[in-house]
Amino acid sequence: MAEAAKKAGRKSARTKSARKAARQAEKRRKHNASMRSALRSAIKSASKAIVAGDKAAAQKAFRAAAGVIDRIADKNIIHKNQAARHKSRLAARLKALGR
Repeated sequence: MAEAAKKAGRKSARTKSARKAARQAEKRRKHNASMRSALRSAIKSASKAIVAGDKAAAQKAFRAAAGVIDRIADKNIIHKNQAARHKSRLAARLKALGR
């Protein structure tokens, strides 16, 4: 780990607690990145279902996406207002599909 940090031009953690904090931060970063990826995938699948025009499939995809969005917001990976904005925009597009 220290060699990779030096190659990247960063200083590596010196104390035991700092090394542990660095390990934890890296683990958290990877987890958060995968959660954000799941968020984007859920939004994308709901959008595709809405664009396809199948209302039943779109509603199902929206419910699934809303669950993912809420879970990620609860874990503070995204802000609650950002989650609300994503859900609101998807819901508006879904509602427009019914007209």
